[in-house]
Parts: sequence; structure tokens; C-alpha cells
Amino acid sequence: MAKLTKKQKALAGAVDRDRFYAVDEAIGIVKTNATAKFDETVEIALNLGVDPRHADQMVRGVVTLPAGTGKDVRVAVFARGDKAEQATAAGADIVGAEDLMETIQGGTINFDRVIATPDMMGIVGRLGKVLGPKGLMPNPKLGTVTPNVAEAVKATKGGQVEFRVEKAGIIHSGIGKASFSEADLRRNFDAFVDAVVKAKPTGAKGKYVQKVAISSSMGPGVRIDSAEIASV
Repeated sequence: MAKLTKKQKALAGAVDRDRFYAVDEAIGIVKTNATAKFDETVEIALNLGVDPRHADQMVRGVVTLPAGTGKDVRVAVFARGDKAEQATAAGADIVGAEDLMETIQGGTINFDRVIATPDMMGIVGRLGKVLGPKGLMPNPKLGTVTPNVAEAVKATKGGQVEFRVEKAGIIHSGIGKASFSEADLRRNFDAFVDAVVKAKPTGAKGKYVQKVAISSSMGPGVRIDSAEIASV
């Protein structure tokens, strides 16, 4: 195990590992300890009482963070004709059809989200083995397969994020930047947790949200009092 630096030890010592914090206090601690030379991302981790190996316990969805993500999200759109023009006008970074497919097949993936019109799914489907493992495959349930590409691009650029439970039953996501105000981080926290709670699958048994913690990119994790989560 690598030895902790003096800075890492100091940061770790700023948090009581045996304590569960109120949300607002936790956010304040995370902001105070985000001392890197870049604007750290504030991240949330939720341990859920699900086993995603079972289809009826999969948790997946989208949520628009009211204060935005603080991140410049690069969007690729599969579309032709008027839809391609609409996507470009809405701010899409890359727009194409077969040419975009060939670029991706060649190993170039310089985007964070993929949107497609329904008629493009025959082309996009050929990229399943490439986009699927990266969580980039468009999905109508997430609003990324849609004829309203302009609206989808604007939503993505405006703070919409996807979430999906991992094999261990954990959901990770960024909910803003350390430079955000505490009020904005709280708004984003509440919106994200509320979306995950509403996405509770039919197969989930027992306590659904078991643990919640937040941290900054380089800072220590701060555990949240679950009693507060129930009220979100």
C-alpha cells in the first residue's frame, strides 16, 4: 500500500470516519477540503440494496441537475438532413452518420454522450460492442434515441446526467464542482438522490438506499446520515 502524503493525512484527519454527517455539513466539509490546483468535481456514491445481475433490480435513469454540472459535455449525434442541422444549431460537437460510425470504429471517441434519431439505430447498433461497455449506447428510455435531437442536445449541455448501478450495487456520479456554492451543491444533491429513489426497481427488497457519501476528486469521503436521505 502506498504511503499517504502529509496533505492526504491532513485531509483524512479532517473527517471523522465513524460519524454520519448532515447533508449541509458534509457539503461544507467537502468544499473546505477541495484544495487541489484545479476545480475539483464533487462526487456522490450511493450503495443500493440491489443485485443488478437480475433484470428486475437494475437501476438506471437520467436527471437534470438544477445548478448544472460545471463540466463541458461533448455530445455526438447520429442524424441526417434537417435533424443533423438542428443538432448542430443546438450545440452538438460532432454530427454524422456512416462517417461518424467509421470514426468510432477507428478508435476515436472524443465525446461524453451519444444521441441518435430513431432511423439511425441501424448504424448505431453496429457500434454496440464499442459504445456499450463505455455506457455510451443511445437508449430511448434515457431520451438519447429521439427525433427531438435539438432538445436532447440542449438538455445534455444544460446539466442532464445519466446514472447506472454498477455490479456491486453502487452508483457514482459527479454533482457539480467545488467552486459551486453550498446551496447549488445541495440542490444538485437533492435532485440526484431523488431521481435514484424514484428509479427504485420492482425487484428491490429491504432497505433500498443503504449508504451515501460525498467527496471531491482529491478529498476524503464524507458519509451522510441516512435519516436525511429518507426526507429527500
